[in-house]
Amino acid sequence: MKQEGTKKRQGKLIIIAAVLIAVGISIFYLLKSGTYESTDDAQVDGNIVPVRSSVTAYLKEIHFNDNEYVRQGQLLITFDTIELQAKVTEAKAALESAKANLNIAENKSSASTETVNAYVQTSQAGFQGIRSAKINLEKAQTNFDRFSKLLKIKGATQEQFENSHTALLIAQSDYVKAVNQYQSSLSSSDSYKSQAKAEQNQIELARADIKQREAELTLVQNQLEHAYITAPCSGIVTKRAVQKGQYVSAGQSLCVVIDTKHLWISANFKETQLSKIKAGQNVEIKIDALSNLKLKGIVESNSGATGAKFALLPPDNATGNFIKIVQRVPVLISLSGLTKDINSSLYPGLSAFVKVKIK
Repeated sequence: MKQEGTKKRQGKLIIIAAVLIAVGISIFYLLKSGTYESTDDAQVDGNIVPVRSSVTAYLKEIHFNDNEYVRQGQLLITFDTIELQAKVTEAKAALESAKANLNIAENKSSASTETVNAYVQTSQAGFQGIRSAKINLEKAQTNFDRFSKLLKIKGATQEQFENSHTALLIAQSDYVKAVNQYQSSLSSSDSYKSQAKAEQNQIELARADIKQREAELTLVQNQLEHAYITAPCSGIVTKRAVQKGQYVSAGQSLCVVIDTKHLWISANFKETQLSKIKAGQNVEIKIDALSNLKLKGIVESNSGATGAKFALLPPDNATGNFIKIVQRVPVLISLSGLTKDINSSLYPGLSAFVKVKIK
């Protein structure tokens, strides 16, 4: 009887201990559930960079194999450059021709300016000639008038009178000649001024032509540089869409480079969870493909709109067939503490499970 009583007491103690353990575990998970917000609607994300052709030419060489790791700046594709190099040579020749035309225009303008200056000086000299001829004319007129009066009173001879008259006629002719020469020099000066202005305009046109030729040369040199396609980032090159010898058009897709160095997690949380998730909170991350790997992260930001708004055909709740569905908002989580080995094991698109510590 005593042994039976002991066994009963032991059984009760075991039951009580089991209940206490169960209550403790329940309390632990209850407290823990209020410490984290989690979701399995998450995946590894990264930059997938499409590589497109910037030139229209035949593809000469392909320097990579599909799914090969490449480094940023590594040569991937080479186009045939014979036509592009010819265009560069042609553009350089056109630029040299434009510079030569500028020199010719500057020389012509300089010559026209010198001619204008010469005619200005000639005009000034002609003006002085007019003044001199006018003085001589006035003097000859005075002498003629004086000898006319003296002849009437027999104070001068007929020869003196005639000589004064001849001198007056010559002075009048010289004055008219000086005026005509002055007007002619003014007219020529105006004409050469207009020509000089036109030559100056030719200089501006030549300079504008040089700028145009320089722009054309820059353009074809840029096209020649783009005949050598390099990796935009370090990562895996894949989805090759062209073959050696193929004629490729500008804008055509060539391949894709997946940036495996800069990765993050895109987690889609329910709208009811979002109010508790803030930037800067710590995150625990598990990758489905790497079950033994636990990663750390930090909440960076959210997309600012639900995933449905980014869909190809966003739902319209005003159609009348409304069924309320809990929406999800993409949250960006940065990864921390990644090593080279871990980084090489992660790929965009891998499924993940995340827990955000909210307390």
